[in-house]
Amino acid sequence: MEAQEGTQQPHLVLANKLFLLSHSDVPDIEKVQLREEVFASVKADHMAPLYETLVAESVLELDQGVMDSMRAKNREELKKIDEKIADAEENLGESEVREAHLAKSLFFIRIGDKEKALEQLKVTESKTVAVGQKMDLVFYTLQLGFFYMDFDLISKSIDKAKNLFEEGGDWERKNRLKVYEGLYCMSTRNFKKAADLFLDSISTFTTYEIFPYDIFIFYTVLTSIISLDRVSLKQKVVDAPEILTVIGKIPYLTEFLNSLYDCQYKSFFKAFAGLTEQIKLDRYLHPHFRYYMREIRTVVYSQFLESYKSVTIEAMAKAFGVTVDFIDLELSRFIAAGKLHCKIDKVAGVLETNRPDAKNSLYQATIKQGDFLLNRIQKLSRVIDL
Repeated sequence: MEAQEGTQQPHLVLANKLFLLSHSDVPDIEKVQLREEVFASVKADHMAPLYETLVAESVLELDQGVMDSMRAKNREELKKIDEKIADAEENLGESEVREAHLAKSLFFIRIGDKEKALEQLKVTESKTVAVGQKMDLVFYTLQLGFFYMDFDLISKSIDKAKNLFEEGGDWERKNRLKVYEGLYCMSTRNFKKAADLFLDSISTFTTYEIFPYDIFIFYTVLTSIISLDRVSLKQKVVDAPEILTVIGKIPYLTEFLNSLYDCQYKSFFKAFAGLTEQIKLDRYLHPHFRYYMREIRTVVYSQFLESYKSVTIEAMAKAFGVTVDFIDLELSRFIAAGKLHCKIDKVAGVLETNRPDAKNSLYQATIKQGDFLLNRIQKLSRVIDL
């Protein structure tokens, strides 16, 4: 069950294949291969409970012989584990009892029995004293949560882990938790917090069990681009040595990042088009695909318009390598949604920016707060006078 250091947890590899099997954009010929790989993984780990679920959902076809064989193997293995637990409780110490219960937890996780795995993890926790070992149990629970995309379970486990760290805990586990929480934030569309957590973990990344380092960098760049201002993006991402060593391995990502920062908008759109397939076929980013597409276009259009008080639509279309009609339609949507601060003069073919005055809005807010405070003081003075 436990992934070797530097390798992704097998269950999460399987979860990604199951996601691709359900995706309409994956060609049928690829799905045939994926289905074979999923069946081979299920068979290799004797995952009878998961196999039942996949058969019920028509993901896999029922092979009764294989099902019976897996169930028999599960019963046999479970009997041996229970014997070890009984022996440890009668003849050995607390540490051996805990290890035997942990083995049972990992067995249920491996065969894909979520409910029994969670129950057994609670039993194992009751036999555990050390904070570090309790944290490891939380990580197993988080991996289960990400396999089933159970965000309620993930959220509660992260809160539990933070409470455990108040009792103690080492930096290595704290840094691992940041990546788990970052993945949870990204999966629930909190890209700003995800970017902050990922950037904090760049130099200390050891969470290979949930995804490889290059995928981690991919997520870090994508979340940072729509979350950070231009100066922070340069300092934390564009010039970050940890990112520079890996970013070239991911197709289009270097061009995507650098062309945005260097204002090469035509190159940016080409790179973005190349990345869209990868974003769409990512199980964590897929539900937010349309939202991310809108957000990144808002960022790039805002960056372009910041340099001008007014600019012709034709000039902007040329800079982005698209037609005037496309830019006109795009910007009208973003302006109507309040995402861009400009207006279109269709007759003159000009875009006029009307960026909000930050100083003026701050002044107005101060006046409002001052009036509110004065009113409260007046009410208080009346009460005191009485």
